[in-house]
Amino acid sequence: MHRFVVISGCSGGGKSTLLTALQQHGHRVVAEPGLRVVQQAQESGSLALPWADMGLFIEHAIALAMADLVAAKKSPSGIIFFDRGLIDALAAQQRLHPESQSLSTTQLSDCYDRCVFLTPPWPEIYEENDDRQHSLEAATAEYEHLLQVYAQLGYHIHLLPKTSVHKRVDFVLHHLALTA
Repeated sequence: MHRFVVISGCSGGGKSTLLTALQQHGHRVVAEPGLRVVQQAQESGSLALPWADMGLFIEHAIALAMADLVAAKKSPSGIIFFDRGLIDALAAQQRLHPESQSLSTTQLSDCYDRCVFLTPPWPEIYEENDDRQHSLEAATAEYEHLLQVYAQLGYHIHLLPKTSVHKRVDFVLHHLALTA
């Protein structure tokens, strides 16, 4: 049986660090589609960057997230952690195009495990870089939208504590054991 567990939330909130630690503990991890789109665009000179062409960026992130789900379904059974995923990409599309109905489908409520982990805004560790060129305020607004979207889709949201990565790993694994 597959368990596709999403780690989402505020940019710069420690998601990637947590996922690296989970991977070091032997868990399979799918890298963030948006970050991969940014890296590919920077390497190729594409405009599929959130600060250059948000619509094109989101289009590429959705396609990559869908491909990630297809590939994960073909993988061996077990837990697979997703650094963001399809719902995050569609939520970004909804923010860009509020009239979009892409998040109203019931299929999205069954894409991932019901247990979702979100990183809250954490100003003390947030930093802009070449891959993250938006403010903490923009990241916080995205986080608040994601909280709303995951709740509307019926996911059980667990906010990750602002603590060491080791304690965050324990928090995630403990909650997954409780929902197994």
